[in-house]
Amino acid sequence: MSIARVTRELLVRHLDTWAPGALHTARRATFAQSWAGSADVGAAEAALRVFAEFADRLRGRQLAFVLVAPQTAELTRRLSAAQAELGTPAELSVHPVSGAVDELLPVALTAAGARGAPLLAYLDAPGTPVAAISAIAAGRPAELLLVSAARDWAAQRQTLHGAGFTLTAGVELVDDHDARLLAFATSSAKSLEAFKNSLWAVDEYAGVRYRDPTDPDGHLLDISLSPHPGPLRRELLGHLRDTGERSVTELRRFTLTETVYRASDAVPVLTGLLTAGAVTRSPEHGRLSGDVLIGLA
Repeated sequence: MSIARVTRELLVRHLDTWAPGALHTARRATFAQSWAGSADVGAAEAALRVFAEFADRLRGRQLAFVLVAPQTAELTRRLSAAQAELGTPAELSVHPVSGAVDELLPVALTAAGARGAPLLAYLDAPGTPVAAISAIAAGRPAELLLVSAARDWAAQRQTLHGAGFTLTAGVELVDDHDARLLAFATSSAKSLEAFKNSLWAVDEYAGVRYRDPTDPDGHLLDISLSPHPGPLRRELLGHLRDTGERSVTELRRFTLTETVYRASDAVPVLTGLLTAGAVTRSPEHGRLSGDVLIGLA
């Protein structure tokens, strides 16, 4: 339950960023939510409440809210009640569909006119629903939050890249009873940075910690605005060992795209490594700007 609360808060935080941007740049947009098992009605209601907050931005635009789950009767009843309570405008249409995500989400997105317009999807699935991911990638732009069983992140990431998502991030959410993999896929570095900012800004739910699926040591990290730098320090040193000298700009991008950390976390860690004598810089003095080259000592 604690992991579900974290993923729900992350969804709400990302919708707060995505919705106004999508409604500003396009006449229509689509948000899709899907579950392979029982629908998280609370998460669906939370998404609807976010959209209700932006009702004034819906004038002259269309926002389709597509939901796919094996059973949607309770979901439909609860969302209808929430719409009545919130007084959501006619420009916000809700489309619950009963069935399997990989089979019916592509059909539902086509019916909603999602292709070629801003599209954000949140999928909760046991594996990697390839057909659904391909359909989501047809959005312009398209973004995906995928919650699945903790497994081979490298293989899942390859599937996301193959569908056309050029930027991805993965983090494992771990408590005393379970571990889930949360993946984010986009083609926008700005959106990826926004997701990372949300990732470290969520409330610190008791017992839930993060784990970088690329960290061979599998260290658990407390959720904090100032995350422990140890794993990033090791990953930056390993990257420099593999690639040789890199600029600060390149190391910031590596941090953003290849680790659970934010780009802004790279410079403090590099500063610590320079102080410790683990790396060198060129030029030797001055501000640690983007064109400064960093290499192993």
